[in-house]
Amino acid sequence: MRMYLLALNPTDSVSEGFLPAARRLGIDITLLTDQPEAHRRTAADIEILECDVRDYRAVITRIATHHPADAVFTNSDHLQTQAALAAAYFGLPAKDWRATLRAKDKAEMRRHLAAAGADAVWSAELAAGQDPAELTARPVPYPCVVKPREGVASEDVVLAATDDELVQRCKEIQARRPEAALVVEEYLAGELYTLETLGDGRLRHVLGGFHTELSPPPYFIETRLTYVPAHPEPVVAQVLAQLDALGVGFGACHTEFVVHEGRARIIEVNYRVIGDQCDLVLQELLGIPLFEHILRTHLGEPLPDDLGARSDGRARMDYPCAEQAGTLAAAPAAADLTVDGVRLTYRPLREVGERHEIHHTNRDYVGVVRAVGTDQGAVDRAVEGFLAEQRWEFTP
Repeated sequence: MRMYLLALNPTDSVSEGFLPAARRLGIDITLLTDQPEAHRRTAADIEILECDVRDYRAVITRIATHHPADAVFTNSDHLQTQAALAAAYFGLPAKDWRATLRAKDKAEMRRHLAAAGADAVWSAELAAGQDPAELTARPVPYPCVVKPREGVASEDVVLAATDDELVQRCKEIQARRPEAALVVEEYLAGELYTLETLGDGRLRHVLGGFHTELSPPPYFIETRLTYVPAHPEPVVAQVLAQLDALGVGFGACHTEFVVHEGRARIIEVNYRVIGDQCDLVLQELLGIPLFEHILRTHLGEPLPDDLGARSDGRARMDYPCAEQAGTLAAAPAAADLTVDGVRLTYRPLREVGERHEIHHTNRDYVGVVRAVGTDQGAVDRAVEGFLAEQRWEFTP
């Protein structure tokens, strides 16, 4: 079996999740990427071909002039539509490209949900280069959120409280991203959660989710995620109804939503498995071959009616962040520990000696702590004890 895997920069999900799963399934991987050298450093044992993977036409041509494909797959937010179109061209199992586009394009997602009667959120779109002062010509509900229409990982997502602040925030993002369209939408109050799902187009499994804690406003950096084995059924039903309206139901999906007074409202849909090492934790928690299941769906194999997932697992992810720009002068090394029955793993995300600016996004992470056990109190104590003993030092 030959699977074409589309990727941009190397990620833990690919190197620690999907590539080992493909080997276990006996799948031959051809990786298409615009960064071949970076991938050769982390995956030297697979076939890697250079390709402009953001262009679905280039992807189709690369596949058509190489080995015949049994599947086309990506776990990248940026490449879901390209992979869906390429797979559809070759008659292979795939996500509906219209659904991948709705998930990626946050303005279209809002329009589609409103038109379907699933949820109505005040939203306005600012084209690349458009004067943001035009937004204030009509009433804007404050506070509001400004973000790139096709952004990810809290990149340039910021809160604005007045007309002047809205215009200023938009201009700042436009200066960094002159080619990007922006979305301005009402701030949705409530506790932030995720819903993790896996479907084959016939049935859909709900894999639980996470409760997400954020940095103080005006930014939205995810600093902690705590596993939730099962959200309340009415909440799950509301989120799934919105996903159905978007046409989302094939493969893995990571959906972020808020709950306020019992009402669940989608923030964004990431039509791939959850990242930042939460996918590795999810597989361990559930005790199932999660990555193999995802790959099998893209080979056209049905999911089992019962995944056999465990429900007694508890977990927490913490992401220490840089609080100032500068060079990382001292930091803890990678660690694998067992503390009172809790399996704790720490992985640095920056090397000592690296210099970084502050981005107010997930790019400010200096490391990731993940802890898994069966008692949430013990998991929390293990993480808090570990973090209390560590130091990350920066020099200007």
